[in-house]
Amino acid sequence: MSTNRKFETTSGIPLDPFFGPRHVEDFDYRRDLGDPGSYPFTRGVRPGMYRDRLWTMRQYAGFGSARESNARYKYLLGLGQTGLSVAFDLPTQMGMDSDAAMAAGEVGRTGVAIDSLRDMEELFRGIPLDRVSVSMTINATAAVLLALLVALARSRRVPPERLSGTIQNDILKEYIARGTYIYPPAASMRLVTDLIGYCSRNLPQWNPISVSGYHIREAGSSAVQELAFTLGNAIAYVEACLESGLAIDDFAPRISFFFNVHNHFLEEVAKFRAARRLWSKIMKERFGARNPRSWMLRFHAQTAGSTLTAQQPEVNSVRVTLQALAAVLGGTQSLHTNSRDEALSLPTEEAAGLALQTQQVIAYESGVAEVADPLAGSFAVEALTTALENGARETLARIEAMGGMLEAISRGFVQREIQESSYRYQRSVESGESTIVGVNRFVSEDRPGIEIHRIDPGIEKEQKKRLARVRESRESKAADSALDSIAVAAASGENLLPVMIRAVERQVTLGEISDRLRAIFGEHRENPQI
Repeated sequence: MSTNRKFETTSGIPLDPFFGPRHVEDFDYRRDLGDPGSYPFTRGVRPGMYRDRLWTMRQYAGFGSARESNARYKYLLGLGQTGLSVAFDLPTQMGMDSDAAMAAGEVGRTGVAIDSLRDMEELFRGIPLDRVSVSMTINATAAVLLALLVALARSRRVPPERLSGTIQNDILKEYIARGTYIYPPAASMRLVTDLIGYCSRNLPQWNPISVSGYHIREAGSSAVQELAFTLGNAIAYVEACLESGLAIDDFAPRISFFFNVHNHFLEEVAKFRAARRLWSKIMKERFGARNPRSWMLRFHAQTAGSTLTAQQPEVNSVRVTLQALAAVLGGTQSLHTNSRDEALSLPTEEAAGLALQTQQVIAYESGVAEVADPLAGSFAVEALTTALENGARETLARIEAMGGMLEAISRGFVQREIQESSYRYQRSVESGESTIVGVNRFVSEDRPGIEIHRIDPGIEKEQKKRLARVRESRESKAADSALDSIAVAAASGENLLPVMIRAVERQVTLGEISDRLRAIFGEHRENPQI
């Protein structure tokens, strides 16, 4: 191992041998800290935090068919999971039906395949939508998936005000870090604001966007970059909603966030505290929001998939435990803990159960949930919180000087910053400056194997048959008319959610809706020079 190790965080913030009063000389406890539940919310969004209500234990799951995923959801709910989080397969994310040529080999692989309302009915069979919070990780086709959920709730006579949950609906990070976009940015932003506008009027308990730093961090960003680029995207969404005619306090209280929980324990705790403080100031001072709920940054956290190793996968359980503890000490409202086997495959039922129980041990046995923000006042934590906030402010100022986040993305600035950060980290691993247990240090060849979850190759064939039956049994004129209405609404600027809901109720498929929008909006092609 290199002897030239630098003692610093992943963002390059220097770590002194010990922190003391000199590190927080400019810190004002009343201005910068306050009490939990009060502006600037550094210490949390509620006065009692987890004494009042524990975070939602929301394990991300979905694979194969709707029937298989439904069984996994019921298993996790039976173990005490308190909210569902749906993973969709790649064709669903990209607006393709399971029988599309480009979908071959991908149906049900990275998540559940959803083509029509009948799949949605199967996915949530026996699950009470008015009592279980649902999160859906979907972006380019977010409006279609929300339409499917609303249509399902209508068919069950569940009032829209009883639906609670979150839809990711964060398309900008797809252009930055992940790549599951369909339409050009302007059209995609139109779909985002249509969904937010619909929810602000019809689904009062629903979070219509979850601005995601998770995938930015997975692509290789530092903690400061994750914070800055996530809030930069959020600013762009707020501005787009205001331009569409929405009033700030009509939609801002339902904006939510989704952050990664990486390995540097103290930096991650500080990152979440800095995020709350910075966002509250942006909303109050920049956008003039008056409702204190508009100032609050509420977030879901997920442990870092990129830190999991295929070598010695049982060690991943230790990594996940520390990351989950950082999220709780940082004040998350919702948490997913990765399974130990996810560097090898989708998680087995047993591994997913252990991941959930990791949260339960933290919640019920560790005692950390009994005090709000227990690390407050720590010289190290407060100094790092301020350093992360200041670093994010500097990056946001650079983005503003370019003309905002959309311009920064179009120039490739954000993408290059992440690529350079990722490259520096990989170099540090290869040089031995950064240690990964079981990979570049403390390697053991004699380790037991673990069970691997495998997708049934027959699922794709069955899903295609199911889709064919939907098309054969529906009233074709009604389906065609519904698709025509979507085209008219897309061209006219009318909110697309109501016509999408009517279309999926007539068994129009996700791929058919997406294709009709492709014909109106076009498709985005990445600039190879960025």
